[in-house]
Amino acid sequence: MLKPILGLLAALALAGAAAAQTSTDPNRLFADSKLVVRDRFSDEIVGKGPDLILIPGLASSRVTWKATAERLRGHYRLHLIQIAGFAGEPARANAGGEVLIPTAEAIDAYLVEQKLTPATLIGHSLGGTTILYLAEKHGDHLKKALMVDALPFFGGMQDPKATSDSVKPQAQRIIDGTAASKAPATKAMLAPQMAAMSKDAATRDMVTEWGVASDRMVVAHAMYDDLTLDLRAGLTSIKTPITLVYPDDVPIGTPAGMMEKIYPALYAPAPTVKTVLVANSLHFVMLDQPAAFNTALDAFLAQK
Repeated sequence: MLKPILGLLAALALAGAAAAQTSTDPNRLFADSKLVVRDRFSDEIVGKGPDLILIPGLASSRVTWKATAERLRGHYRLHLIQIAGFAGEPARANAGGEVLIPTAEAIDAYLVEQKLTPATLIGHSLGGTTILYLAEKHGDHLKKALMVDALPFFGGMQDPKATSDSVKPQAQRIIDGTAASKAPATKAMLAPQMAAMSKDAATRDMVTEWGVASDRMVVAHAMYDDLTLDLRAGLTSIKTPITLVYPDDVPIGTPAGMMEKIYPALYAPAPTVKTVLVANSLHFVMLDQPAAFNTALDAFLAQK
């Protein structure tokens, strides 16, 4: 399960191009939306109703949430976050150094500034990890959260004895290799790693395009952050109600029932985390099984 994803992350970092920027935002979804641009992210705001904040994953566009936004915009005011440096978004303050925690803190400050707290957040992958960090560090600013295939310590998935310090050499090699590599991004370079992302060919092509358009060093530093950030110790302190939606990974050959042994155990120390398995899905659960994801999302939104 983990090796294909690690391979994809390395490919994204080593091959990611500093894409040429145009005056047109490549990630803007709606002509009638409002776009707010900050140093570490932008926020596309659309719809009317209670506020929902949606965060995509590593090297991903807010397009991750397009179908969700189209379904919910008549009932909610959606804040569709785009991380600077991912999928064609200019890198701005993420151009050098740490990405995950500074971006999480910037999002939290924005939520407070805009009087969106206590906030309802939805995040995929790295976006979910961002939410988990906020639940541990700024739990009073969160009302509830839904995470899709996010982990409390990505670097420890292959070795339960791993620590943040023990995986740093591996993570640093990603940054060093990225800095040394001059190869431009190509679809062919990323395509072999896409099998673990989605069982849908169109989704795999879309995620490949995002990788091609992402800033190589921003992705590398975000990968380093994701591999080394260990949130396990703080799980017991979380008070925010969280729903974790996770895939069974059966389409890539994972034995049925395997993920049911892994994800609930990872989050067992967190009494407020509820886990929901979506069958016959891979990493982009919401795009592989939209009906099942929508059922889980609607149940989450109905929670008071």
